[in-house]
Amino acid sequence: MDKILEAVVMSSYPNNVKQGLVRRVIEAAKQPMDSEQCWSMLELSTKLYLTGDTKYKREIGKEVLEVYGHYHPEEFEEFFNVRFLLSLLQEGYGPLGKRSHYVLDYIQLGLQFILESPSANSIFSLLRIEVLRKVCERPSPKQCAKISKLLTQHPQCIPTGKHQVLFCQQLIRCIGQFQCISEGEEDIMEFLEQVNKVSGLLQRIWRTQTSAILPSLKELFTIISSTEEQEAPSNALASVVQFVPLELMDGVIRNLTNDDSITDVQMMTAIGRMIDWVSWPLGKNIDKWIIALLKGLAAVKKFSILIEVTLSKIEKVFSKLLYPIVREGALSVLQYMLLSFQHSHEAFHLLLPHIPRLVATLKKEDSNSATSSLEQLAELIHCMFFRFSGFPDLYEPVLEAVKALPIPNEDRIKHLLGQNAWTSQKNELACFYPRLASKSETGKIGLINLGNTCYMNSIIQSLFMASDFRHSVLNLTEGNSQPLMTKLQWLFAFLEHSQRPAISPESFLSASWPPWFTPGAQQDCSEYLKYLLDRLHEEEKTGKRIYQKLKESSLMSQAVEHHYLNKTLIEKMFGGKIMTKIRCLKCLNVSSREEVFTDLSLAFPPPDRHVRGSTSVLPVEEISPQFIEPPENPSQLTASPWIQRKASVAGHPAAPPMPVETGSQETGEPANPLSGNASGVDAAKDPLSAFGEQACAPKDSRSVPDLINYFLSPERLTEENKYHCEKCASLQDAEKVAELTEGPHYLILTLLRFSFDPRTMKRKKILDNVSIPVVLKLPILVTPEETEEVCRRGKDRAAPGSGFMSVVYDLCSVVVHSGISSESGHYYCYSRECTDTVPHGQPRDGAPKPASDKQVDFEIQWYLFNDTRVSFSSFESVSNVTSFFPKDTAYVLFYRQRPGRQSCPLHEALAEAGRLHGEPSLHKDLMEAISKDNILYLQEQEKEARNRAAYISALPKSPLWWRDFDRDKDDDNSSGGCSPAAGGGGSGSFHGLVF
Repeated sequence: MDKILEAVVMSSYPNNVKQGLVRRVIEAAKQPMDSEQCWSMLELSTKLYLTGDTKYKREIGKEVLEVYGHYHPEEFEEFFNVRFLLSLLQEGYGPLGKRSHYVLDYIQLGLQFILESPSANSIFSLLRIEVLRKVCERPSPKQCAKISKLLTQHPQCIPTGKHQVLFCQQLIRCIGQFQCISEGEEDIMEFLEQVNKVSGLLQRIWRTQTSAILPSLKELFTIISSTEEQEAPSNALASVVQFVPLELMDGVIRNLTNDDSITDVQMMTAIGRMIDWVSWPLGKNIDKWIIALLKGLAAVKKFSILIEVTLSKIEKVFSKLLYPIVREGALSVLQYMLLSFQHSHEAFHLLLPHIPRLVATLKKEDSNSATSSLEQLAELIHCMFFRFSGFPDLYEPVLEAVKALPIPNEDRIKHLLGQNAWTSQKNELACFYPRLASKSETGKIGLINLGNTCYMNSIIQSLFMASDFRHSVLNLTEGNSQPLMTKLQWLFAFLEHSQRPAISPESFLSASWPPWFTPGAQQDCSEYLKYLLDRLHEEEKTGKRIYQKLKESSLMSQAVEHHYLNKTLIEKMFGGKIMTKIRCLKCLNVSSREEVFTDLSLAFPPPDRHVRGSTSVLPVEEISPQFIEPPENPSQLTASPWIQRKASVAGHPAAPPMPVETGSQETGEPANPLSGNASGVDAAKDPLSAFGEQACAPKDSRSVPDLINYFLSPERLTEENKYHCEKCASLQDAEKVAELTEGPHYLILTLLRFSFDPRTMKRKKILDNVSIPVVLKLPILVTPEETEEVCRRGKDRAAPGSGFMSVVYDLCSVVVHSGISSESGHYYCYSRECTDTVPHGQPRDGAPKPASDKQVDFEIQWYLFNDTRVSFSSFESVSNVTSFFPKDTAYVLFYRQRPGRQSCPLHEALAEAGRLHGEPSLHKDLMEAISKDNILYLQEQEKEARNRAAYISALPKSPLWWRDFDRDKDDDNSSGGCSPAAGGGGSGSFHGLVF
């Protein structure tokens, strides 16, 4: 019968004819027959099943085997013996070089017919040994899946005792070497199915033998932490972790992170490879294990590992959000990585270029998964905006991308940030930042944040960018007996000459720290600035004089020279004078008091006070750069308000005010006059409306000139605020007015944005947007003698009496506060180095040309200083920051007086000294300290580069992660399939995802 069957199978008849003949042979096999005939048929069917070159032949072999196993069990058991199976497993079947791949399928087929036979236990015992040997030989995924299928169906064949643990470990080793060569979708799906069969076998073993779990996990960690492997282990290992019971997680992680035998490089390699597992499409709980290990490393303060792994892997994790099948797990890992990485903006900033495109892709996808992910991503982004404010130029495209998505409230943001931080102790992470980095392309140097010290960093950078002040500080001689000023000199010198991308101001912080400030808490930068300037002033004033004198102008009289040389550096640079006059409205007696100031604190007018026209003595002017010119004749000097009023009372018209001028920063064309709404007062202030009405600005608009005009506007003292007039010897209604009598070289303006709210018992912030002019005219009261001096130098005839004239100021720095409270938030600053508008070689008494003004204001580079980061910026960014980020508002402004006929001799001398001397030379000790530190930095850089190279080389190689974004490009010519013909895989490409 075997000859007949073989002839039929090998014949050229059509399959349907063959099938009929085969059916007769099989039916005949169900009848009793002798043992020899059975053996012959079993040998033939075995040959067909194992070596058949077509699926049809193998199916016939299988069918015949099943018939003989069922109808001739004794003969089948005798044929299917231990020796035969050992030969099959060890030597294979078929000619050399063409051994059959179906041996394991054959054994699985035959086992079902000998389960009750006496030889069953011998066969099971053999198979327990042989499957262990097989997995030690690292079979292919397909063969491994067959072993798993065999053992799953016949668990009696699973190795037991110590061999079982060894079998699990070797099976994990096999999975670690699995690779899917083909990019076809069917082949990939088959590969995933094979992996799941193998990991499913491990799950079955672990369920019945929990003692095998920990040794298996130890072997898994050994594989993924190995730094000796030429090729990274397969991501298929992710399928193993999903079956580990979650209740074991805490103990496993605790043991790993506290194991001293595991080096940092091994741990970094392991966690890096685990993070790659987020791309495994069918895993469960993988994200939970990754996050648990990251948290475990944070608990034992392995911050260097966390930093390197986060920075090297976060972009790859982010790219996986493109794929719905792994999006949930990838988003969980991404959320933890970002929310825990709070010591630096580095990780978040790596994602900025990719966020708008991902958001657009998710919106286009229009699925529940995409919608949910978009909302979670937007929440995450706003948390990062809150934590790392001060980067408006970088954040603007991202803000535009997520503007239509929900914004979490501040409590939610603080909860998320507080819940996920690696450590509550900020100083624990101080030594890990800045990482290996080069100096900013701007050439400027940043300042390290020492724990909510951004308020100090912003002030220091603003003072440093005040070039006249910086030159004076750097020119101080050694041993000047001014400890704080000396520390500032050293800090400025390092900011000028260090090779580091950022330096630590720790020494200066400890020396300039106001005693009532709370360490580690956010502080008011304006309060710090006032304290710092006062300390520096008092230190010098008490006898510790500046040794080097500035070169004085030959035009300066001895009296004036003596007056200015008696001033401290702070007075010379930032000191101005203001006169407060109070006039009794009954007797018209005027009392006055002159005071020195280093900054003007500008309050916001009440919202309901919006009136037309300016009510200040002389309206502050905001003007275009090319319209800045000194008065051509003294008639532009505006008379004192008291003189004007008397003239008005006598029936004579008041002298016309200097008109308020505005201009576009971009074009320089004059615009409509500024409104005086910010200086709005009650009807009692109307007498000054003789200065004329101006066009009203929008109701809610604010500008710096508005706030200064409000500051300088007269105030009525009535009712409970009545003034005690010494002449009347009683309380009387009065009018108080402030007049600037001397403009500082550097004008500091503080916008009083913080007010106490009695309802909440907290200081709240006024978030009004205030437009900032790049050029400002400030009204300064001049005496008849000063008027004569101005006119003499201007070669014009003097006008009788005293009056006001405008002094021109250029914007130098803007300190921005980001947040809604003075006790929280973040400070950063925009700065530029203002220089004189008078070109070299131009006569000092010549009027600056409009072209030179325009050149200065348009071409001077703006910089953005945000702690360690320094970047190029623009005045447009300064102007628009609050429009894009409502919580980011200008707080402290620095203006520099522009030299001209209206400026004082000292300011001209300061400017002239800066032009003549250029950059100051430093004393020997300071230069040596900087030189040594630069050498030390180079050595540190080399060492860190070597250490980091060791870390990075240990990380799994994944250089092509960005292709996930490239694949997502809208391509009308792409079929969107998964095959190579479809353009390498779209967002649904399994191969691009898994491998």
